[in-house]
Amino acid sequence: MGYFIHFYYPGAITLNPESFSNLKLHPNLLKNLDSLGYKTMTPIQAQSLPFILEGRDVIAQGKTGSGKTAAFGLGVLNKLDVKKFRIQTLILCPTRELADQVATELRKLARAIHNIKILTLCGGMPIGPQIGSLEHGAHIIVGTPGRIEDHLRKGTLSLEHVDSFILDEADRMLDMGFQDSLENILQHVPQKRQTLLFSATFPAQIREIADGIMHQPEMIKVESQHHHSSIRQQFYKVADNKQRLVALKLLLLKYQPESALVFCNTKKETQDVAHELRQDGFFALALHGDLEQKDRDRTLVLFSNKSTSILVATDVAARGLDIEDLDAVINYHVTRDSEVHVHRIGRTGRAGKKGLACSIYTENEAYKLAKIDSDVDPIQDTSNLPDYDLLQTKPKKSAMTTIQIDGGKKQKVRPGDILGCLTGENGIAGKQVGKIHVFDNSAFVAVSRDAAKPALNKISQGKLKGRNFRARLVYK
Repeated sequence: MGYFIHFYYPGAITLNPESFSNLKLHPNLLKNLDSLGYKTMTPIQAQSLPFILEGRDVIAQGKTGSGKTAAFGLGVLNKLDVKKFRIQTLILCPTRELADQVATELRKLARAIHNIKILTLCGGMPIGPQIGSLEHGAHIIVGTPGRIEDHLRKGTLSLEHVDSFILDEADRMLDMGFQDSLENILQHVPQKRQTLLFSATFPAQIREIADGIMHQPEMIKVESQHHHSSIRQQFYKVADNKQRLVALKLLLLKYQPESALVFCNTKKETQDVAHELRQDGFFALALHGDLEQKDRDRTLVLFSNKSTSILVATDVAARGLDIEDLDAVINYHVTRDSEVHVHRIGRTGRAGKKGLACSIYTENEAYKLAKIDSDVDPIQDTSNLPDYDLLQTKPKKSAMTTIQIDGGKKQKVRPGDILGCLTGENGIAGKQVGKIHVFDNSAFVAVSRDAAKPALNKISQGKLKGRNFRARLVYK
């Protein structure tokens, strides 16, 4: 099977801006895009949307944050027939977090078109309410492969009218072992359909899947680049793995990032490294594919609300995460894939802010640096490690701590209720309250470390919606 390959470079978009108004989009969609402030297409949107709107199959390769959700989202919404109240689009995502992000973005893009129903069907959530929602019908399903399979097996989901099938983060789905699930789901989707495949990388497995499920796809590749002015890269050579861990601690002590993402190559390494850091007083947590959903949720909450400053993760676990204001990325091991290297370090230095990317390597890994140097990024000279005297200093405490409340959406607890409780009579100052996350049966609120005890007392005294909820401080 042949591919029509289109390469696109980010620099081109600034020289020749592409306007959404040039596309054959529904007027209501264009009006809504304007109200959202979406004036100029990103490279992946500019290259893929014309083909998507023509009904062509498309493979689009681009990094996280490239605007791919709006690319396939606008295509799906533009062809949707709202009057036909049946499932017309299926979007598969590897994780619940990504599925939620995609559904949120779609709802935002669809604001100007009335009566569109979008459902998320993901694992880690009770299946009963999902079955009830499906009985009332939907236009678009966003879900994870395992849960979509569950519904197909139970006969609670029909895909017979699907004419748009989208695989988002396809490479990660394969990394997580979903290939059999994908093949099973495809047996329930009509062959006559439009198929869109979005992926950060394009390994052989993805190529094989594309060959089997797509019809003469247009292939879009947005070249991965980052701005040298916003990301400072540094490389540190160590003798062995023992010195590698010391180097990581030295870098964290020297730069004291408020939020740092440390990349390891295996699940076991993430656990071991996070454990070693905690032993030395660092606020660090591990994120990998073996975590249960509730533990994953808790870990991400603590990192995003600044209660823990270091997240040690594998590439698979970190993909699709919506992490703002990341001060530093540290490659505990250098990846052998130069594209992955770019995705890793591109998580810092966003939105015009400065970022730091440090990579630790041994002599045996020098060939990986040579590949990065030749493929994507000229590498500067290796830097000297910080002075070992830094190991005598204590790690900086995280700015916030977190209170977990045993009540959530099902108990009618809202973020405003929690904020009101904390800042009410004899409460803490509003500026001492950080992010609030509310789940079905629990909630998490970040508070300044010096306000932890009075905040906990306020919630425990029964001032939250006039009820007593169990609450406790969550530590790393």
